[in-house]
Amino acid sequence: MRGLRQASNAPVPIDPYAEAEAPASRYLHHLNPLAKLGAVVPAMVLLVFTRDLATPAVFLALAVLVVLTGARLTRRALMLLLVGMPAGIVLLTVGFSVWVDPTLVSDTASVLRVGGWTLREDAVAIGLATALRLAAILALALIGGLTTSGPDLVRAAVQHLHVPYRIGYAALAAYRFVPRFGYELSVIRAAHRVRGHHGGRGPFARVARGWGYIVPLLAGAIRHAERIALAMDSRAFGAHPTRTERHLVPFRARDVVFVVAVLTASAVVFAVTFPWQLP
Repeated sequence: MRGLRQASNAPVPIDPYAEAEAPASRYLHHLNPLAKLGAVVPAMVLLVFTRDLATPAVFLALAVLVVLTGARLTRRALMLLLVGMPAGIVLLTVGFSVWVDPTLVSDTASVLRVGGWTLREDAVAIGLATALRLAAILALALIGGLTTSGPDLVRAAVQHLHVPYRIGYAALAAYRFVPRFGYELSVIRAAHRVRGHHGGRGPFARVARGWGYIVPLLAGAIRHAERIALAMDSRAFGAHPTRTERHLVPFRARDVVFVVAVLTASAVVFAVTFPWQLP
């Protein structure tokens, strides 16, 4: 009875792949992954060919606004978005400005002189445009990246894009190896600490400890792969052309509205801000 009582009071393990339900106000979490992907991909592709400042700046502001209003963000993600991204833009602007060919901007005003080297105004503009372009593409990718789980994306691709489930669920199994490896590595490190295998301090000691983790981690990965293969064989994986889906990811009317709204806004931004040169 004592053993049963202790077992009943034991904490229930949490599924590391389950995602907590987001509130209704965080609408991005309730959209189909394919809708979030298809809505931003055209703008991301066209932004690669832009060279002005206004177009990527507008897309960056709109993407950040959508993420802030529709995504459930942790404090760390919010700091990276509001502080890390502007800092990254500044660093990229400086870096790209330095690498601009001086002969292309020699006829513009100088911004900074260091000895015989001169930083020109157009070089800064080119660096800023490149940094904004990269930041806008990243911000658009965050619309789906911060609000979509890998399993949901695979399920949506299998259900709506008719991706063969042999490919989709094999990718899903590979995706789930990543957190499993992290858990196995934490267990191996804890076991080494319990046995007193510290190995000293410094970079060489860290390398030595890393080599000590490889063999048990590889053994754990092989055992986990064998269990996954046995589970897939026992469920007749690959025996039939289609499979019954346990988790459905429907494509609803709100997904259509989101895609149409984003594509329309993207077309308006490109039409207004992009410096079209018509003959």
